Amino acid sequence: MKITDISGFAELSNKVKMPYLGLGVYLAREGDEVINAVNCALEAGYRHIDTAALYENEKGVGKAIRESGIRREDIFVTTKVWNSDQGYDSTLRAFDLSLENLGFDYIDLYLVHWPVKGKYKDTWRALETIYMQGRVRAIGVSNFLKHHLVDLMNSAEIMPMVNQMEFHPYLVQQDLVNFCQSHNIQYEAWSPLMQGRITEVKLLNDLACKYKKDSAQITLRWDLQKGVVTIPKSVTPDRIRSNAQIFDFELTEEEMLLIDSLDKRHRFGADPDHFDF
Repeated sequence: MKITDISGFAELSNKVKMPYLGLGVYLAREGDEVINAVNCALEAGYRHIDTAALYENEKGVGKAIRESGIRREDIFVTTKVWNSDQGYDSTLRAFDLSLENLGFDYIDLYLVHWPVKGKYKDTWRALETIYMQGRVRAIGVSNFLKHHLVDLMNSAEIMPMVNQMEFHPYLVQQDLVNFCQSHNIQYEAWSPLMQGRITEVKLLNDLACKYKKDSAQITLRWDLQKGVVTIPKSVTPDRIRSNAQIFDFELTEEEMLLIDSLDKRHRFGADPDHFDF
Protein backbone atom coordinates (compact mmCIF):
# COMPACT_ATOMS: atom_id res chain seq x y z
CA MET A 1 0.00 0.00 0.00
CA LYS A 2 1.66 3.19 -1.18
CA ILE A 3 0.90 6.20 1.02
CA THR A 4 0.51 9.42 -0.93
CA ASP A 5 -2.22 11.78 0.26
CA ILE A 6 -5.86 11.65 1.31
CA SER A 7 -6.82 10.39 -2.15
CA GLY A 8 -4.63 7.29 -1.77
CA PHE A 9 -5.97 3.77 -1.64
CA ALA A 10 -5.34 0.11 -1.01
CA GLU A 11 -5.98 -2.24 -3.91
CA LEU A 12 -8.14 -5.21 -2.96
CA SER A 13 -7.61 -8.72 -4.30
CA ASN A 14 -10.16 -8.09 -7.07
CA LYS A 15 -8.39 -4.81 -8.04
CA VAL A 16 -11.06 -2.57 -6.50
CA LYS A 17 -9.48 0.56 -5.05
CA MET A 18 -10.40 1.13 -1.39
CA PRO A 19 -9.40 4.53 0.04
CA TYR A 20 -7.11 3.86 2.98
CA LEU A 21 -8.52 6.66 5.14
CA GLY A 22 -12.23 6.81 5.83
CA LEU A 23 -14.82 8.20 8.20
CA GLY A 24 -16.57 5.84 10.60
CA VAL A 25 -20.08 6.86 11.65
CA TYR A 26 -20.80 4.48 14.54
CA LEU A 27 -22.99 6.29 17.12
CA ALA A 28 -23.55 9.25 14.78
CA ARG A 29 -27.24 10.01 15.12
CA GLU A 30 -29.46 9.66 12.06
CA GLY A 31 -30.36 12.99 10.53
CA ASP A 32 -28.38 16.21 10.82
CA GLU A 33 -25.56 14.80 12.96
CA VAL A 34 -24.47 12.08 10.53
CA ILE A 35 -25.25 14.22 7.47
CA ASN A 36 -23.07 17.04 8.78
CA ALA A 37 -20.25 14.63 9.67
CA VAL A 38 -20.26 13.07 6.20
CA ASN A 39 -20.45 16.51 4.56
CA CYS A 40 -17.47 17.69 6.58
CA ALA A 41 -15.45 14.59 5.69
CA LEU A 42 -16.20 14.90 1.99
CA GLU A 43 -15.27 18.58 2.02
CA ALA A 44 -11.99 17.64 3.72
CA GLY A 45 -11.19 15.17 0.94
CA TYR A 46 -12.32 11.88 2.43
CA ARG A 47 -13.76 9.49 -0.13
CA HIS A 48 -14.56 6.52 2.11
CA ILE A 49 -17.54 6.32 4.48
CA ASP A 50 -18.13 3.31 6.74
CA THR A 51 -21.60 2.61 8.13
CA ALA A 52 -23.65 -0.47 9.08
CA ALA A 53 -27.26 -1.53 9.43
CA LEU A 54 -26.72 -1.57 13.20
CA TYR A 55 -25.83 2.12 13.24
CA GLU A 56 -29.29 3.09 11.96
CA ASN A 57 -27.88 6.01 9.99
CA GLU A 58 -27.63 4.64 6.46
CA LYS A 59 -30.31 7.05 5.25
CA GLY A 60 -28.35 10.06 6.44
CA VAL A 61 -25.12 8.74 4.95
CA GLY A 62 -26.81 8.19 1.60
CA LYS A 63 -28.49 11.60 1.64
CA ALA A 64 -25.22 13.41 2.36
CA ILE A 65 -23.42 11.57 -0.43
CA ARG A 66 -26.20 12.06 -2.98
CA GLU A 67 -26.39 15.77 -2.25
CA SER A 68 -22.63 16.35 -2.09
CA GLY A 69 -22.16 17.02 -5.78
CA ILE A 70 -19.43 14.38 -5.86
CA ARG A 71 -19.88 11.53 -8.31
CA ARG A 72 -21.15 8.37 -6.65
CA GLU A 73 -18.37 6.32 -8.23
CA ASP A 74 -15.78 8.53 -6.53
CA ILE A 75 -16.98 7.66 -3.02
CA PHE A 76 -16.37 4.27 -1.42
CA VAL A 77 -19.22 3.20 0.86
CA THR A 78 -19.14 0.27 3.28
CA THR A 79 -22.08 -1.19 5.17
CA LYS A 80 -22.61 -4.43 7.07
CA VAL A 81 -25.22 -7.10 7.73
CA TRP A 82 -26.16 -7.25 11.42
CA ASN A 83 -26.15 -10.44 13.45
CA SER A 84 -29.94 -10.81 13.74
CA ASP A 85 -30.19 -10.78 9.94
CA GLN A 86 -27.56 -13.42 9.32
CA GLY A 87 -28.44 -16.48 7.26
CA TYR A 88 -28.78 -16.80 3.49
CA ASP A 89 -32.25 -15.45 2.70
CA SER A 90 -32.32 -12.95 5.56
CA THR A 91 -28.95 -11.52 4.47
CA LEU A 92 -30.28 -10.98 0.96
CA ARG A 93 -33.23 -9.09 2.43
CA ALA A 94 -30.95 -7.09 4.73
CA PHE A 95 -28.77 -6.07 1.79
CA ASP A 96 -31.80 -4.89 -0.15
CA LEU A 97 -32.90 -2.78 2.83
CA SER A 98 -29.44 -1.23 3.22
CA LEU A 99 -29.40 -0.43 -0.47
CA GLU A 100 -32.82 1.19 -0.17
CA ASN A 101 -31.82 3.15 2.94
CA LEU A 102 -28.66 4.45 1.29
CA GLY A 103 -30.53 5.28 -1.90
CA PHE A 104 -27.91 3.66 -4.11
CA ASP A 105 -28.01 1.00 -6.79
CA TYR A 106 -24.81 -0.65 -5.55
CA ILE A 107 -22.56 -0.75 -2.48
CA ASP A 108 -18.78 -0.71 -2.63
CA LEU A 109 -18.09 -3.07 0.27
CA TYR A 110 -20.49 -5.31 2.21
CA LEU A 111 -19.28 -7.02 5.38
CA VAL A 112 -20.44 -9.78 7.70
CA HIS A 113 -20.47 -7.75 10.92
CA TRP A 114 -19.63 -10.56 13.41
CA PRO A 115 -18.91 -14.31 13.07
CA VAL A 116 -22.27 -15.59 14.33
CA LYS A 117 -21.74 -19.28 15.04
CA GLY A 118 -23.74 -21.57 12.79
CA LYS A 119 -24.77 -18.71 10.49
CA TYR A 120 -21.78 -16.92 9.07
CA LYS A 121 -21.17 -19.48 6.32
CA ASP A 122 -24.73 -19.13 5.01
CA THR A 123 -24.37 -15.37 5.35
CA TRP A 124 -21.19 -15.52 3.29
CA ARG A 125 -22.97 -17.50 0.56
CA ALA A 126 -25.46 -14.65 0.34
CA LEU A 127 -22.62 -12.13 -0.01
CA GLU A 128 -21.14 -14.26 -2.79
CA THR A 129 -24.51 -14.22 -4.55
CA ILE A 130 -24.80 -10.44 -4.25
CA TYR A 131 -21.24 -10.02 -5.49
CA MET A 132 -21.80 -12.25 -8.51
CA GLN A 133 -24.94 -10.24 -9.28
CA GLY A 134 -22.77 -7.14 -9.50
CA ARG A 135 -24.62 -5.25 -6.78
CA VAL A 136 -21.56 -4.94 -4.55
CA ARG A 137 -18.00 -4.25 -5.68
CA ALA A 138 -16.27 -6.14 -2.87
CA ILE A 139 -17.22 -8.39 0.04
CA GLY A 140 -15.54 -9.11 3.33
CA VAL A 141 -15.90 -9.78 7.01
CA SER A 142 -15.54 -7.97 10.30
CA ASN A 143 -14.32 -9.29 13.65
CA PHE A 144 -13.15 -12.61 12.21
CA LEU A 145 -10.20 -14.21 13.96
CA LYS A 146 -7.88 -16.63 12.15
CA HIS A 147 -9.90 -19.74 12.97
CA HIS A 148 -13.09 -18.04 11.72
CA LEU A 149 -11.34 -17.09 8.49
CA VAL A 150 -9.91 -20.56 7.95
CA ASP A 151 -13.32 -22.14 8.54
CA LEU A 152 -14.99 -19.74 6.13
CA MET A 153 -12.33 -20.00 3.46
CA ASN A 154 -12.50 -23.81 3.48
CA SER A 155 -15.96 -23.68 1.92
CA ALA A 156 -16.05 -20.25 0.26
CA GLU A 157 -16.13 -19.85 -3.50
CA ILE A 158 -14.94 -16.26 -3.19
CA MET A 159 -12.32 -15.35 -0.62
CA PRO A 160 -12.97 -12.42 1.74
CA MET A 161 -11.38 -9.24 0.41
CA VAL A 162 -11.37 -7.32 3.71
CA ASN A 163 -11.27 -8.13 7.43
CA GLN A 164 -12.29 -5.16 9.59
CA MET A 165 -10.99 -5.60 13.14
CA GLU A 166 -10.53 -3.69 16.35
CA PHE A 167 -6.97 -2.51 15.84
CA HIS A 168 -4.89 -0.02 17.81
CA PRO A 169 -1.57 0.15 19.70
CA TYR A 170 -2.97 -1.94 22.57
CA LEU A 171 -4.41 -4.61 20.21
CA VAL A 172 -2.11 -5.27 17.29
CA GLN A 173 -2.73 -9.02 16.71
CA GLN A 174 0.27 -9.14 14.37
CA ASP A 175 -0.22 -12.85 13.64
CA LEU A 176 -3.72 -12.11 12.34
CA VAL A 177 -2.45 -9.14 10.33
CA ASN A 178 0.20 -11.39 8.79
CA PHE A 179 -2.32 -14.12 8.02
CA CYS A 180 -4.63 -11.68 6.25
CA GLN A 181 -1.81 -10.11 4.28
CA SER A 182 -0.55 -13.54 3.20
CA HIS A 183 -4.04 -14.35 1.86
CA ASN A 184 -4.61 -10.99 0.14
CA ILE A 185 -7.23 -9.96 2.69
CA GLN A 186 -7.03 -6.24 3.36
CA TYR A 187 -6.82 -5.51 7.09
CA GLU A 188 -8.94 -2.59 8.28
CA ALA A 189 -9.01 -0.91 11.69
CA TRP A 190 -12.07 -0.03 13.70
CA SER A 191 -11.62 1.87 16.97
CA PRO A 192 -8.11 2.88 15.86
CA LEU A 193 -8.00 5.64 18.49
CA MET A 194 -8.83 3.38 21.45
CA GLN A 195 -12.04 5.31 22.15
CA GLY A 196 -9.94 8.40 22.76
CA ARG A 197 -7.53 6.76 25.21
CA ILE A 198 -4.50 7.20 22.96
CA THR A 199 -4.06 10.61 24.59
CA GLU A 200 -3.00 8.72 27.75
CA VAL A 201 -0.10 6.91 26.03
CA LYS A 202 3.25 8.57 26.73
CA LEU A 203 5.04 7.20 23.66
CA LEU A 204 2.36 8.54 21.33
CA ASN A 205 2.43 11.91 23.07
CA ASP A 206 6.23 12.04 22.80
CA LEU A 207 6.07 11.28 19.08
CA ALA A 208 3.34 13.87 18.68
CA CYS A 209 5.67 16.48 20.17
CA LYS A 210 8.50 15.41 17.87
CA TYR A 211 6.41 15.70 14.71
CA LYS A 212 4.26 18.64 15.89
CA LYS A 213 1.17 16.44 15.57
CA ASP A 214 -1.27 14.95 18.07
CA SER A 215 -1.49 11.39 19.34
CA ALA A 216 -4.42 10.61 17.02
CA GLN A 217 -2.46 11.66 13.96
CA ILE A 218 0.54 9.60 15.06
CA THR A 219 -1.67 6.54 15.53
CA LEU A 220 -3.48 6.91 12.21
CA ARG A 221 -0.17 7.32 10.41
CA TRP A 222 1.06 4.14 12.11
CA ASP A 223 -2.03 2.34 10.80
CA LEU A 224 -1.32 3.32 7.23
CA GLN A 225 2.39 2.53 7.42
CA LYS A 226 1.43 -0.96 8.62
CA GLY A 227 -0.73 -1.35 5.52
CA VAL A 228 -3.96 -1.13 7.52
CA VAL A 229 -6.95 0.83 6.21
CA THR A 230 -8.32 3.03 8.97
CA ILE A 231 -11.73 4.60 9.64
CA PRO A 232 -11.62 6.87 12.71
CA LYS A 233 -15.10 7.93 13.77
CA SER A 234 -16.05 11.46 14.71
CA VAL A 235 -18.88 13.95 14.34
CA THR A 236 -16.68 16.90 15.31
CA PRO A 237 -15.60 18.94 12.26
CA ASP A 238 -12.22 19.96 13.67
CA ARG A 239 -11.40 16.37 14.59
CA ILE A 240 -12.54 15.02 11.21
CA ARG A 241 -10.24 17.51 9.47
CA SER A 242 -7.39 16.92 11.91
CA ASN A 243 -7.50 13.15 11.43
CA ALA A 244 -6.70 13.70 7.76
CA GLN A 245 -3.55 15.71 8.45
CA ILE A 246 -1.27 12.69 8.41
CA PHE A 247 0.44 12.93 5.03
CA ASP A 248 3.24 15.41 5.75
CA PHE A 249 5.39 13.20 7.96
CA GLU A 250 6.59 9.59 8.19
CA LEU A 251 7.35 7.48 11.24
CA THR A 252 10.72 5.73 11.27
CA GLU A 253 11.02 1.96 11.32
CA GLU A 254 12.18 2.14 14.93
CA GLU A 255 9.17 4.26 15.91
CA MET A 256 6.84 1.83 14.18
CA LEU A 257 8.31 -1.04 16.20
CA LEU A 258 8.03 0.95 19.42
CA ILE A 259 4.33 1.50 18.80
CA ASP A 260 3.94 -2.19 17.96
CA SER A 261 5.52 -3.01 21.32
CA LEU A 262 2.65 -1.27 23.15
CA ASP A 263 0.46 -4.28 22.35
CA LYS A 264 -1.33 -5.52 25.49
CA ARG A 265 -3.90 -7.71 23.69
CA HIS A 266 -6.42 -5.36 25.26
CA ARG A 267 -9.88 -5.00 23.75
CA PHE A 268 -12.16 -2.02 24.24
CA GLY A 269 -14.83 -3.80 22.21
CA ALA A 270 -16.23 -7.33 22.32
CA ASP A 271 -14.16 -10.48 21.88
CA PRO A 272 -15.00 -12.21 18.57
CA ASP A 273 -14.90 -15.54 20.42
CA HIS A 274 -17.20 -14.38 23.21
CA PHE A 275 -19.97 -12.00 22.16
CA ASP A 276 -23.65 -12.31 22.91
CA PHE A 277 -25.39 -10.00 20.47
